[in-house]
Amino acid sequence: MAARPGGRIVLVGTPIGNLGDLSPRAAAVLAEADLICCEDTRRTRQLLTACGVAAGGRLVAMHAHNERQAAQRAVDAAAAGQVVAVVTDAGMPGVSDPGEAVVQAAVGRGVEVDVVPGPAAAVTALVASGLPTARWAFEGFLPRSGADRARRLGALAVDDRTTVLYEAPHRVARTLADLAAACGAERPVAAARELTKLHQQLWRGTLGAAVAWVAAEAPRGEWVLVVGPAPPPPPAGPDEVVAALEQAAAAGVDRRAAVATVAAALGAPRREVYTASLALTWRRPGP
Repeated sequence: MAARPGGRIVLVGTPIGNLGDLSPRAAAVLAEADLICCEDTRRTRQLLTACGVAAGGRLVAMHAHNERQAAQRAVDAAAAGQVVAVVTDAGMPGVSDPGEAVVQAAVGRGVEVDVVPGPAAAVTALVASGLPTARWAFEGFLPRSGADRARRLGALAVDDRTTVLYEAPHRVARTLADLAAACGAERPVAAARELTKLHQQLWRGTLGAAVAWVAAEAPRGEWVLVVGPAPPPPPAGPDEVVAALEQAAAAGVDRRAAVATVAAALGAPRREVYTASLALTWRRPGP
């Protein structure tokens, strides 16, 4: 059955700490919505009270344990013509919090999805970190243990983008230690906690120093870790260049193409690669 006009799902960004960060548009949507799906009804009720909005009987719990069922209820209501707001305890729904399932279900039913942008801890920490922001990756929470955690740490160690992670207070010390072991103690990092709140803290330094700092600091509050990009690999030596050229020559690649390919792959100056190629024998191109 087609969705009725006017019904829609609205993802609403909420403050990550400071209640003053709730936008006027967000407050208006929360006031007018027929239904409000929220991660914790008590937290959302407090937010509504703070901005002068009556909760009424509109709050519906949607958390990690019932997300699929709650998402279906939300989409059914929107398909029937209601406006359904979706919020989490802090930040943007769907980013390491419930919300993704609602959007997927709404798209599948042809229900309109709107977004009221708001604060996000990942972006807040990133722009304050002092680390490169042109290219960055969001890793959310790392797997807690096992091969999946090792694989993610290994990938992060060689990633040439700034990486943002979330971590719980009781696991942050271990995660920083694992990051230092995987990425090297000298990799730059910014560690943020309690962002936008009264006791906000943002520490900048190296992973090695961060391990010692957190060990001496009571790791309270939710944490955002911003890890600097992997340093560029050291330039290839002459033996590596020659070996790569020999491999290309044996495969029948002509000199010009081999020089371009090897220079790009090894990050070596093209002139030096060309000079090395002159000492090798190259097959003449066919007719």
